[in-house]
Amino acid sequence: MADRRDGAQPPTTETDVPGGDWYGEDLSGREHTRVAFSGVDLSETTDVGAVFTECVFRDCRFTLSRHTDAAFVACTFTGCSFARAEFTDCKLTGSTFDRCTFDLMTVTRGDWSFVGLAGADLRRAAFTGTRLREADLAGARASGAILRHLDLSGAELHRADLSGADLRGSDLSAVDPRTVELARARIDVSQAVTLVTALGLDVRPDTPD
Repeated sequence: MADRRDGAQPPTTETDVPGGDWYGEDLSGREHTRVAFSGVDLSETTDVGAVFTECVFRDCRFTLSRHTDAAFVACTFTGCSFARAEFTDCKLTGSTFDRCTFDLMTVTRGDWSFVGLAGADLRRAAFTGTRLREADLAGARASGAILRHLDLSGAELHRADLSGADLRGSDLSAVDPRTVELARARIDVSQAVTLVTALGLDVRPDTPD
């Protein structure tokens, strides 16, 4: 199970929603706090501004769902499917994902700081312009993923596989090229300098001494 970086336990829930069918519903404006959702079908749901705080989602389906300006704060997702789900300008700070699938999930902007995605399979996911400060991406499999213009400052990336990923424009200051797989990854010139510097090389222009 993906542990929270601060060692805290998953939230204690106060209400249960077992096996609900929310397929295609508009969740805009709804607010839920410390609710346990188990086996709930949220496929093709849409929402603008829904708020879920310290909720637990087990074996739920978010397939083809679309979320805008929504918040899933300090939530726990276990065994959930996010196939083709879309998150735009959403806040998922402090949430943790365990044994979830992310096929063709797209995340545009938003704040995903402190999320737990250790060991997650993100190979077919796309994150663009998203804040992932101090996110736990240790051992994440993101080969070939789109990870552009991300704030990854302070992120845990030990043993992450970023081979072939498009990393252009992202903050790679937390990347240790000795412990992260980067073969064939696409980066820009400034990122190249950051990575070379991380290896201990002294980068300077070729000018006469």
